[in-house]
Amino acid sequence: MDIQYIRSWFPALARDQIFMDNVAGAQAVKTCSDAIYHYFNNANVQPVAAYPVSQEATSKVQRGYEALAKYVNASVDEVIFGTSTTHLARNVSTAFRFQPGDNIVLSKVDHEAHLAGWVQAAERKGIEVRWWVPSENTRSNPKLEADDLEAQGLIDNKTRVVCFTHTSNVLGSVTDVAAVSKTVKRINPTTLVSVDAVAYAPHAPIDVQAFGVDFYFFSWYKVYGPHIASAFISKASWDHIDRLGHFFLPPTSANNMLGLACGNFEFIQSIPAVCAYLSEVGWDFIKQQEETLQRILLSYIKTRPEIQLLGEPSYDRNLRVPVISFKVSGYYPQQKFVDLIYAKFKCTPTAGEFYAVRLFNDVLHLDSEDGVIRCSFLHYNTVAEVNALTRVMDEILSSKS
Repeated sequence: MDIQYIRSWFPALARDQIFMDNVAGAQAVKTCSDAIYHYFNNANVQPVAAYPVSQEATSKVQRGYEALAKYVNASVDEVIFGTSTTHLARNVSTAFRFQPGDNIVLSKVDHEAHLAGWVQAAERKGIEVRWWVPSENTRSNPKLEADDLEAQGLIDNKTRVVCFTHTSNVLGSVTDVAAVSKTVKRINPTTLVSVDAVAYAPHAPIDVQAFGVDFYFFSWYKVYGPHIASAFISKASWDHIDRLGHFFLPPTSANNMLGLACGNFEFIQSIPAVCAYLSEVGWDFIKQQEETLQRILLSYIKTRPEIQLLGEPSYDRNLRVPVISFKVSGYYPQQKFVDLIYAKFKCTPTAGEFYAVRLFNDVLHLDSEDGVIRCSFLHYNTVAEVNALTRVMDEILSSKS
């Protein structure tokens, strides 16, 4: 598929700016913003009323829920929208019903959005938190492996939830979610599985049935859409959750139980446009293009001894997505090197710890004040853009030596 045709779907790409911080937020596909504009100007009313414009709004919003359910391979009553993944994960952890002696397993590779609510719920209810840390032999390339759950003895008959990330927002490494879920359920069939897919969702199709998960969160503004998030809440989990919704709403859907009317209508009804775009492009092209892009940068990093790659060294898209973090020796903090890139090249790598403080402190053992440099690509990025980045980095490093 022609890359210029792909880029024509994204008006922002015509700007004099190269977007390389896509894991923080993708550019929006034009058909999505068109749908939002049309809704605001033609159907911006309260849905579910009897008059025609409200019925039109109702239909549009319902199609948004249906598109989400189809996208993740779930039933409509198992999906919800919310303002952010942080918000939806917090709703689930707040509503979760614990008993004395229960424990939960949390991964230290995760973004804090997925962890904070569970940590606070455990503190409030006196529940033990068991931390899942990658094994010692993978510290240079930390991965969440299903075997470690058993080897570390993390799950027993009182383990209620195991929480982990599908893809690290710093390392780009992909977790085999289906394998982890299978291990969890084999050890304790009643333990639920919660997955943060924010950094994974723009790069590959989602099938919550194949993954074997109970909670699955991601944000649409990472997936070429509006600032809204989604969650899959399996029916199997409903008996473990106290309702947050109004008392008169029957517990017949995840939305009634946990939604709290936090998904705005104009954004929800734009989701079918995003899904239609992804169907048009196809995941095969996305995977091929992204593998090409990350191969260029990863291959360059291997040629520079001053650069320390963090995470998976392979460019195989089954093992990692193009979220590539590294440190450059001789610069503190790492933002200083990023500033030199900015001065020469209108692109957007960033530096920091990216809300993965536990990963920094307890797994990578890095200085959060120093941070790491992160570049992240999507399929609308071009080979020329990534090649230009490596040339600029080479100029900076060569001039210093």
